Amino acid sequence: MSRKIKYTLLLVVLCIIAIVIYRSFEHKKIAHNSLENEDHINVFIDSMTIEEKIGQLIFAGIDGTTMTHETRQLIHDYKVGGIILFANNMTSHKQTIELLQQIKNANEQNKLPLFLGVDQEGGRVERLSEEIKKLPAAMRVGEQDNPDVSFEFGKLLSQQVKLYGFNLNFAPVLDINSNPNNPVIGERSFGNTAEMVSQHGIKVMEGIQSENIIPVIKHFPGHGDTDTDSHFELPQVDKNLPELESQELIPFKRAIEAGADMIMTAHILLPHIDPDYPATISKKVIHDLLREKLNFTGVIITDDMTMQGLTDHFEIGQAAVQSIQAGSDIILVAHEYETIFSVYDALKTAIENDEINEDRLDESLERIIKLKEDYQLGLEVESKIQMESLNQSIEGFLKNNN
Repeated sequence: MSRKIKYTLLLVVLCIIAIVIYRSFEHKKIAHNSLENEDHINVFIDSMTIEEKIGQLIFAGIDGTTMTHETRQLIHDYKVGGIILFANNMTSHKQTIELLQQIKNANEQNKLPLFLGVDQEGGRVERLSEEIKKLPAAMRVGEQDNPDVSFEFGKLLSQQVKLYGFNLNFAPVLDINSNPNNPVIGERSFGNTAEMVSQHGIKVMEGIQSENIIPVIKHFPGHGDTDTDSHFELPQVDKNLPELESQELIPFKRAIEAGADMIMTAHILLPHIDPDYPATISKKVIHDLLREKLNFTGVIITDDMTMQGLTDHFEIGQAAVQSIQAGSDIILVAHEYETIFSVYDALKTAIENDEINEDRLDESLERIIKLKEDYQLGLEVESKIQMESLNQSIEGFLKNNN
C-alpha cells in the first residue's frame, strides 16, 4: 500500500472519529438542556401552592362579552389554567380582542399564562364573529385529497384564531365518519376511512402548529361510529381493542407519532375496554390505552364535563376527581360558574384526603407548564395578520378548492 493511500485512509478514520465525538457531544448537550428544562419546571412546581396547582387543572368557560365579577374570581381566586370562549362571548373582532386582553390583564398577578381556547374547526363549528370569512367543513377539505391543501387549511384556521387573540384551537377532529347515522360528527370528519382522516387531519394539525397555535386533536378514542350525541346522551361503541386498533385508533396513533401536543377525550362508553366508566374518566382508556399503549406524553384534556352524556350518569365533581386519577391533566368545564367552583372544591378535597396524591398532581403540572413554555404563552406579540388580507387568503383558498 502506497504512503499516499495510507495517509488518505488515516485522514478518513480521523474524520470519522471527529464526527462521532462531535455527535456524542451534541447529544449530551441536548440531553443536558432537556434535563435543565425539567429541573427548571420541577423547581417552579415546588414553588406553587396547592391552590395554584389545582387551578391549572381547570379550563373554564365564562358568561358575557365583557369582564365580569365571576370571571375575575375564576382568575384571581381559583387561578384557572385556561379559558374557552363560545360564539355568545364574541360579538365582534374588536370586542373579542378587548375581552381577551382584559382576561390577560387580570391574570398578570398569577405565575402562569392562560390557555385561551376556542372551537374553530371550519364548517358548522365556527365561533368567531361574522367579520371573518368562513372556512369549509373538514369533509370538504378531505375530499380534495391534497396534503398541501389540508396544511393550508390548518394554517388559515390558526391565523383566524390568532387574529382574535387566542393561543389554542380545539381542532382538528380525528374521528372517522364511519357511521352514517352519527348526529354529531358527519362533515366535521376528514373522511370515511382511517387513512383519509390520518393523512389530512395530521396535516391540518401541523398547519395549526406552524402558526404557533396549540392544536387539540379530538375526540379520543373515536366518536365516529356512534349514533348518539354525547352532548345529550352517553354513546356506546361495542368494539374490542383489536377492532379499535384497526380503525378508530389509527389517526390518533399517527398524530401522536407526528407530534400531537394535546388530546381531548370523549364521553363514550367502550364496554369491551371498560364496562363501567366512559373514556373521559376511565383509567383503562386514559392511562392504559392512551398513555401506556400509544405512548402519549402530552397533555390530556376532557371534553366539556357539563355535557349530559356524562352528567346524566355521574356527579360532576366526583367525575372530575376520577378523570384526574385516571390520567387526565385538564378538566374542561365550559359552562356555569358554580359548576366550575364545585369541580375545583372536589379536586381540592380529593387532594386533602389523598385520593389524588401530590406526585400525580405534579405529573400533570409538568406537562401543562412544558406545553405553555413550548408555545411561549404570555410572550405573544400582537398578530400582524390583518382582517382584510386574511379574508382575501380565505377567498383564494375557497376559489382554488371549490
